[in-house]
Amino acid sequence: MNTQYRKPFKDFGIDFYDTREAVEAIQPGSYDTLPYTSKILAEQLVRKCEPEALADSLKQLIERKQDLDFPWYPARVVCHDILGQTALVDLAGLRDAIAEKGGDPAQVNPVVPTQLIVDHSLAVEHAGFEKDAFDKNREIENRRNEDRFHFIEWTKTAFENVDVIPAGNGIMHQINLEKMSPVIQSRDGVAYPDTCVGTDSHTPHVDALGVIAIGVGGLEAENVMLGRPSMMRLPDIVGVELIGERQPGITATDIVLSLTEFLRKERVVSSYLEFFGEGTKGLTIGDRATISNMTPEYGATAAMFYIDEQTIDYLKLTGREPEQIKLVEEYAKETGLWADAMTEAKYERVLQFDLSKVTRTMAGPSNPHRKVETTDLAKNGIAGKWEETEGEMPDGAVIIAAITSCTNTSNPRNVVAAGLLAKKANELGLIRKPWVKSSFAPGSKVARLYLEEAGLLPELEKLGFGIVAYACTTCNGMSGALDPKIQQEIIDRDLYSTAVLSGNRNFDGRIHPYAKQAFLASPPLVVAYAIAGTVRFDIEKDVLGKDQNGNDITLKDLWPSDEEIDAIVGEHVKPEQFKQVYIPMFDLDKGQAAESPLYEWRPQSTYIRRPPYWEGALATEPTLKGMRPLAVLGDNITTDHLSPSNAIMASSAAGEYLAKMGVPEEDFNSYATHRGDHLTAQRATFANPKLLNEMVQENGEVKQGSLARIEPEGKETRMWEAIETYMERKQPLIIVAGADYGQGSSRDWAAKGVRLAGVEAIVAEGFERIHRTNLIGMGVLPLEFKPGVTRKTLEIDGTETFDVVGTPSPRSDLTLIIHRKDGSSVETTVTCRLDTQAEVDVYGAGGVLQKFAQDFLAAN
Repeated sequence: MNTQYRKPFKDFGIDFYDTREAVEAIQPGSYDTLPYTSKILAEQLVRKCEPEALADSLKQLIERKQDLDFPWYPARVVCHDILGQTALVDLAGLRDAIAEKGGDPAQVNPVVPTQLIVDHSLAVEHAGFEKDAFDKNREIENRRNEDRFHFIEWTKTAFENVDVIPAGNGIMHQINLEKMSPVIQSRDGVAYPDTCVGTDSHTPHVDALGVIAIGVGGLEAENVMLGRPSMMRLPDIVGVELIGERQPGITATDIVLSLTEFLRKERVVSSYLEFFGEGTKGLTIGDRATISNMTPEYGATAAMFYIDEQTIDYLKLTGREPEQIKLVEEYAKETGLWADAMTEAKYERVLQFDLSKVTRTMAGPSNPHRKVETTDLAKNGIAGKWEETEGEMPDGAVIIAAITSCTNTSNPRNVVAAGLLAKKANELGLIRKPWVKSSFAPGSKVARLYLEEAGLLPELEKLGFGIVAYACTTCNGMSGALDPKIQQEIIDRDLYSTAVLSGNRNFDGRIHPYAKQAFLASPPLVVAYAIAGTVRFDIEKDVLGKDQNGNDITLKDLWPSDEEIDAIVGEHVKPEQFKQVYIPMFDLDKGQAAESPLYEWRPQSTYIRRPPYWEGALATEPTLKGMRPLAVLGDNITTDHLSPSNAIMASSAAGEYLAKMGVPEEDFNSYATHRGDHLTAQRATFANPKLLNEMVQENGEVKQGSLARIEPEGKETRMWEAIETYMERKQPLIIVAGADYGQGSSRDWAAKGVRLAGVEAIVAEGFERIHRTNLIGMGVLPLEFKPGVTRKTLEIDGTETFDVVGTPSPRSDLTLIIHRKDGSSVETTVTCRLDTQAEVDVYGAGGVLQKFAQDFLAAN
């Protein structure tokens, strides 16, 4: 750590780094005009950079240039048990590889504090209307995931700097917001801004506190864990001015769904956003976190709010220590991070969003940026004519209604609103429709405490929204099984069945295999739809039931006022509740040290298996010659298309494999939970039943399903059979795609799966940031068509073979040669999307893990 510009921080007995002095030594008067993001990046450069490199790196920030790489050293890493566990499986495999080369495996450790929260593995097998649903679901989770939890327990003592919060305690992002982030760190006698990366695309949740926290894939997280800087160039930093005040009855969910559509249209992909303006003053940290959480849904990297009085109030509310709260306020004011000091900040682009124009809103039916105002449900073809026949589900039946996800449950106003709506519904005698599988999964145990104290938890339970878990559940596709009779009716009648959830994702096939589409909504709207029982219901106009006097009951009769909500939150959400939950949770006992630095792999495990990334084809350089297309795809391909996370069906390739391994169908679990075993996980590659591979057509229409075409035979087959065939042939592969390739989750298996299949390059019209870095981390070359050039203009049909000519370097031009079936060829220039020299080095080594192994052995 440098000592240049290090100064004593009076009254705190620690030091800080005077970033203003360092910046203004280069360009006087420039510090106050820097965006908030640039100030934090500048501080860590001043603190971490070698003196001879500091000036050049700071100039990138001051002059708003993007032509040089500079290092970023996140203060910590947060993980959930899917990608976090997978990352630690990779490190355990790396230890094996190091040991086999004569190195000391015990030296392979995270050097950056790493916190793993088990929150992604619970399925809602028992719904919120069942007695003891929480305990029953936890029992099933423990049984199914014994292999995984055994490995995770081993990591606590085998690796240094790894802390684990076990299952049943909450969602990673909500715990990060309510407890883990100090906002300002104080370590080794120095105060500095908290920063982190997380193995989930919704890590920006804590950006609401003014903390730069971004989602990364497991591979990039491994790089940071191992103490290597994340090399970056100055991102596009976009100011978003919030004006106006929200209308009465409008929730933070309505705001974020409207913002998501707006920001997608404004093309903020990969940008860092900074929200400011008068409109921010009326947003609590819970409201801000709802907005920051959905950063990946609008395609940005971060969604920052300045530190202000709302930040301080929230730290007090959540039981942070007074000394820490004082440190946050004084540090922010001393270093120009306090909101009042940001009035001179300059942005290359400023967008304006009027909160007063937001109405009650949903999103759907297949992506989170398709906003639908509830007043326009009929006009949008969602609400419409439907009939309720005794003993049958109606068209558009809501088979799942879930209050879930840290997007909303970390906001007490949203949760209380749901409880108050349930209370009014109960008073008026309304009930949940019997085919609706309802559930409530808060991201924190604190929600139970304040709902119990306010008398609202029994009201939710009466309508079927009892607490089923403190975990991600439905938002992560862990909806659990349906009642067999309901499932069979959906199949027999080919029923249009739906889900309504307060989550952040509703991609095709994600929520449940039998929910044909899904809609995102605020928690109180979720409760209302459980009563309505169908999305064909016009939720603003149609009658939900009759009161005792025979009067019609509509949504306006149930919707709580802002005053009611604020009164409950003000009286019943208390610092003592947060302390009651989090003090024992973070009293961590490491236990006895592991006997060996090497993990004893269980050969029959379908959850944890030694990874193959140093073996076979992955140990050799890609040829980039004679590549055949595995798939030709359109726009908006998500990581759910590439590697789904939902329940494994018996008829799928993964299901067939698990059956052969002796796993009973009831314990197949989800694709996500098996990502520590590559033999199961690679069978999820392109396994989404909603996939549209343009290579597979019938009568000119693309067929839907996990389908492929083996060339040169032209044989149509299931995707996994095509992959197996090409693996046997050692055939190099390519994927051709449209715009925004790799939207969605940060899952590294969306890159691992295609690499294990033999994919060497992907050429698309554009990439989402996290997925692009994951591809590079696995040694897959991302290539981007030039503007105006697409798979359609090139008339690509999948019968071709492809060569890439040229030497990859940062954003260089390479030549893509397309060899037609008739013997002709065409060439087109593509952009190499290795954006930094560090990415070139990682790609050249074959991936993140290979690069680390090479460097480790060279240094030892």
